[in-house]
Amino acid sequence: MKDANNTTSDARRLFLKLSGLFTAMGALPLLQMHNQARAADPNAPVRIGYLPITDATPLLVADHQQYYQAQGLEVEQPRMFRSWAQLVEAFLAGQVNVVHLLAPMTVWARYGSQSKAKVVAWNHMSGSGLTVLHEINQIKDLGGKTVAIPFWYSLHNVVLQHLLKNQGLEPISEGNPTSQQVKLVVMPPSDMVPALANKQIAGYTVAEPFNASAEVLKVGKILRFTGDVWKDHACCVVLMHEQDLQERPEWTQKVVNAIVQAQAWIQDNRSETAQILSKDNAKRYTPHSLEALSQVLVPELLNRELYESNGAIVNTQWNEKRIDFQPYPFPSYTEELVRKLKNTLVSGRNDFLQALDPAFVASDLVDDRFVKKAILDNGGPAAFGLESFTRQEIITG
Repeated sequence: MKDANNTTSDARRLFLKLSGLFTAMGALPLLQMHNQARAADPNAPVRIGYLPITDATPLLVADHQQYYQAQGLEVEQPRMFRSWAQLVEAFLAGQVNVVHLLAPMTVWARYGSQSKAKVVAWNHMSGSGLTVLHEINQIKDLGGKTVAIPFWYSLHNVVLQHLLKNQGLEPISEGNPTSQQVKLVVMPPSDMVPALANKQIAGYTVAEPFNASAEVLKVGKILRFTGDVWKDHACCVVLMHEQDLQERPEWTQKVVNAIVQAQAWIQDNRSETAQILSKDNAKRYTPHSLEALSQVLVPELLNRELYESNGAIVNTQWNEKRIDFQPYPFPSYTEELVRKLKNTLVSGRNDFLQALDPAFVASDLVDDRFVKKAILDNGGPAAFGLESFTRQEIITG
């Protein structure tokens, strides 16, 4: 188990590496590698890259159920990465061509590094939480303490800072926090549970099943579900190379078809989905236990009474699942995300944010042509619990 200094050092190294990738100069060598790879293999098969979190569920279920093959696609074994830096590096270099990425990170990628990538769908809704030590009972108790986030450009960071500011707490990234401040540190998800267990941090906000793992191991508790703050938000989205969308539209449509079909299947097969993702599956998509994954994926296991009584769930009328699945990338979400990022503390290069027009980003970053068609071919919006392709964003305290 790593000590605090080593964990901080590793996180800092990965953050600096990722920051370099998301600049025009840092991305250039990898983009050149991508161009060379495309010239050598213009008909590259589906090459999936992912992190072992539930945000990747549709990509992996589509592989397990052979939905890509059913579309007539050639697909390689999905590649699991341990950090966002590794995943982004592989994507920019063209080693993988279908990935899930933190939604705010896609904004940084396209407008910070000028990388030609497009969001084509959502992977999920909700599926994240704020996990804390047992003695932390409310947001104000985090004053003077340190909380870990997976990355500055993450929905987790956006929602956490929204909660902190609503309670009069100031998020900081350097120095020792006062009683009215909370220090935020970037930490790989796999390091968060042991760091909490050792009380190196007071809490963390991250994708599942790392929140459920803290509960199973009894080292922490859920203080708030992020989906109870921003209703039906996405954390991770499906990202593909713009060149594939332009030059291989039929191939792109088939990839998106498979991902949408997987989300439709997941709706009615939650327990089997947990088994597919568990470490006991022969394909070993993730290193997580069936118990932790089931706590997240199977709605019947949600202890709603407990979470409503301790404040993890405040908006009881929403009837939110711990994680849910629908693929449509609502423009209103992208617009609100850009607005939120402008007022969120993010370390590293962020000067480009203030110049971004939310409506422009929603239409330029996202291409919803393929997912709309796939949804209509799989029962229409109602099959995914949607009324239409528009909605109003709801964010509470």
